Amino acid sequence: MPPQDNCADGCGCGAPTRSEFSKANAGETRVVQVSAAGNHRIKQSQIPPGTMMMGDSSGDENLGDGETPVHEVSLDSFEIDATTVTNDDFARFVSDTGYETEAEAWGFSAVFHSVARATEEEIIGPAAGTPWWLAVRGSSWAHPEGRDSTLAGRGDHPVVHVSWTDAKGYCAWAGRRLPTEAEWEFAARGGLEGSKYPWGEAEVDAGGWRANIFQGNFPRTNTGEDGWLTTAPVRAFQPNGFGLWQPIGNVWEWCEDWFDNSYYAFSPRNDPRGPIGGTMKVMRGGSYLCHPSYCNRYRNSGRSANTPESSMGNAGFRTVGLSGNGGLVARPVEGSSLS
Repeated sequence: MPPQDNCADGCGCGAPTRSEFSKANAGETRVVQVSAAGNHRIKQSQIPPGTMMMGDSSGDENLGDGETPVHEVSLDSFEIDATTVTNDDFARFVSDTGYETEAEAWGFSAVFHSVARATEEEIIGPAAGTPWWLAVRGSSWAHPEGRDSTLAGRGDHPVVHVSWTDAKGYCAWAGRRLPTEAEWEFAARGGLEGSKYPWGEAEVDAGGWRANIFQGNFPRTNTGEDGWLTTAPVRAFQPNGFGLWQPIGNVWEWCEDWFDNSYYAFSPRNDPRGPIGGTMKVMRGGSYLCHPSYCNRYRNSGRSANTPESSMGNAGFRTVGLSGNGGLVARPVEGSSLS
């Protein structure tokens, strides 16, 4: 029997919150200060103004995720990264600023059991309810599977083990911001109104696999039929109609918005920016660990969330230019509550 994914509380589709591993230092506030001086080198996709029907129209909504009601949303034009931020991109940010990620500050991050490279002493333990996630000491963006792993040969792969707070730190350095959830979905659809995926309706077509997800028997055996067992280079597969590479699969992508599974019932029509507060931040797109039996959120309308300080081996981000969306601007990160 496949594992059951109950994300009614906005969980990260099996990706645990940091507090599920440890209550140490709970309640502390981490202050992050980053100056805007970076050189953001990622190619941009220009997204035209337009209107979409946002939400799940295919009947694949997961109970509790809040993918309905389907509602009309209009957006101004905006500029978004064609790819997620890579390890090389993030390395430049760290080199310029000396930034320490949440995973490095806490000393551990969440690693999927089958790829972890750690001794018994380096494993803090599995997450409650999702034992395939391990808290591994020394895992971080620079050491994705554990302290003895490296980024050799993975400079063009998406950076992972970055929290929402870390992503905001990069944005402050780069003079950018995270996309709103509505912007993300509009861009991911690539101009295909109502489609399940950025390329259409079929998970696999005549061209083969179209995204990096989990094939096989989750969580035990990933056959890697799509060519990858963990992250793939950010320009693997094919871009969508707006020129975005892999908005679906590969890694979850942090968005600006707070998560509320009832938000679509009262979301404004023009440039929605999410609830005014909450405890979790929206994540979109699914990852290389998504599988139909457990987490079928690798769809344009799929939603998930996690706490701002949490990090894991299957989550990254892409950024948006400061113009557009009614003047929404980025602000330096002042801190995040660690719980």
